[in-house]
Amino acid sequence: MPHVPASTALDHIRVLDLTRVRSGPTCVRQLADWGADVIKVEMPEALEADGALGAKRHTADFQNLQRNKRSLTLNMKDPDGVALLKKLVKSADVVVENFRPDVKHRLGIDYDSLAAVNPAIILASISGFGQDGPYMKRPGFDQIAQGLGGLMSITGEPGRGPMRVGIPIADLTSGLFAALGIFVALMERQKSGKGQWVQSSLLQAQIFMLDFQAARYLVHDEIPEQAGNNHPTSIPTGVFKTKDGHINIAAAGNTIWARLCDAVGKPEWKEDPRFLDNADRLAHRDLLNGMIEELTPTKTSKEWIDLFAKAGVPSGHIYNVGDMFADEQVQHLGIATDIETTAFGKTQLIAQPIHMSRTPSELKVSPPERGEHSDEILESLGLSADEIADLRSRNVV
Repeated sequence: MPHVPASTALDHIRVLDLTRVRSGPTCVRQLADWGADVIKVEMPEALEADGALGAKRHTADFQNLQRNKRSLTLNMKDPDGVALLKKLVKSADVVVENFRPDVKHRLGIDYDSLAAVNPAIILASISGFGQDGPYMKRPGFDQIAQGLGGLMSITGEPGRGPMRVGIPIADLTSGLFAALGIFVALMERQKSGKGQWVQSSLLQAQIFMLDFQAARYLVHDEIPEQAGNNHPTSIPTGVFKTKDGHINIAAAGNTIWARLCDAVGKPEWKEDPRFLDNADRLAHRDLLNGMIEELTPTKTSKEWIDLFAKAGVPSGHIYNVGDMFADEQVQHLGIATDIETTAFGKTQLIAQPIHMSRTPSELKVSPPERGEHSDEILESLGLSADEIADLRSRNVV
């Protein structure tokens, strides 16, 4: 099957995907979903069993990460495998890898080696801790980056110890930042005609995602602490009981605070010296939250959310994942999209959270079976059927 682009936006770009697990596939998914011809390069089955380095192929996780790609099996530990990869590099625009930093040098597929074959090539490398430095050879894992990057120290309820976030946020964001770097490199290449080496890491991504919490320390020398469901600096923002469950309320700033006071029928709170500005409300947060929660159980979640929406106070349901997908706005956005897969038949996967007016993204192609497109890709390099059979007999492909 030839390349079937998921969008016209990047249908002129070819990507060699050497990645595995999550951070790398997250990066490459951004390219595949916007139309790039992505060739997923995998070890032959005889050399690496399904699931050896993460989720098995016929799982929801793998399917969600690997759509809109073609698959080529290639043993890059074999010199003939590396030679074939470099033939592909000649016509490629981007190579993405997330090996440990020393592996690509050992295999001879580092940036300098690839640029010697194609000076316009862009190599994107994602690592646990960076391409050099004292931690460069350590194996990276999302939860390790969450802890080392400070996130677990500010997540969870005070006094209950560090808590990981419920998604692999360091993996995901390092992949997204690497994709952003690739887009920047592709745009710059239009001027210079030259490729470059794009680098991201789980640790860097995690620290960047601390955002205002990191800025509090760097600028004011404040070490953020756990605040549970309370926002650390914007009061009142948190979770409140209702007649039939819980809701989030976010009354940031004095204007929205005043709207909240009116909406809950307590206009006198606006003049209460304990709550005049955010600093006052922060100093009396537990008291204020308790006063609000004396009122919120008198109505259902929907009643409060409708009331707050009319008043201009941000609020919302706290859904489980099933309830979330059933929400009318989520369904309107169409982010759960139909796709036909080999593993599950007709199912749904998560679509891109970006709408483009002229070049939309689609879920066009089922995640490939291992080596599903090996023959057609190798034939495009000029290899004969006998040559391909010989390579397969030696587990090169």
